[in-house]
Amino acid sequence: MDLITQIWERATTTQEPPSGEVVLLTAGVALVCLIVPTLWHLTRHVLTIVHESAHATVAVLTGRRLAGVRLHSDTSGLTLSVGKPRGPGMIAMAFAGYTGPAVLGLAAAWVLGRGYAVGLLWLLVVALGLLLVQIRNWYGLWTVLVSLAALVALTWWATPVWQSGFAYGLTWFLLLGAPRAVVELQSSRHRSRGARTSDADILARLTHVPGLVWVGVFLVVTVGALAWAATLLVR
Repeated sequence: MDLITQIWERATTTQEPPSGEVVLLTAGVALVCLIVPTLWHLTRHVLTIVHESAHATVAVLTGRRLAGVRLHSDTSGLTLSVGKPRGPGMIAMAFAGYTGPAVLGLAAAWVLGRGYAVGLLWLLVVALGLLLVQIRNWYGLWTVLVSLAALVALTWWATPVWQSGFAYGLTWFLLLGAPRAVVELQSSRHRSRGARTSDADILARLTHVPGLVWVGVFLVVTVGALAWAATLLVR
């Protein structure tokens, strides 16, 4: 009980926001992770985790039965659910993936703007714990376990400065990485030219709206979230 009380106190205690220079520095670090190919391939797994978590969350919220989540070494993923193969629930689930990181980034920026950097990290710990029980392959299990262990260590032992810096850096990474993932989606669609199984093409089959239009919608949502969140983070 004492442990739960300590966690609650840490999560609900506000922290002094970092200086504008530090906020921009964390944005720069996130940008480097997106630009350097080796770092991007490694950190891209973070976006995949959020992407598949968004699919899973919306599936449950729309009344579908979640059948499991898989994460792969090539940074792809798969979320399986049971329910009607068409309809609003399936559309919402397919739409949530590429917009998920941007929406989470925007929500994180709102939380950080109120001084709850540590609280944000603990919320992410809970979210990873919930995702862990839905993982259905060994690589995915390893990826989530490592991420969860690193996040718990950071929230428990790191200094407030490092906790706040990591929270800002992760938020920037989600916000900046979301549009890049959408651009990669369209590049992949252009190369495939044949059978397409991306979220945009699933939405195209469900709604009879061209997949390219859905890619455009993804891009508008992710860039819009980035612009909005930037006003919350850079003050």
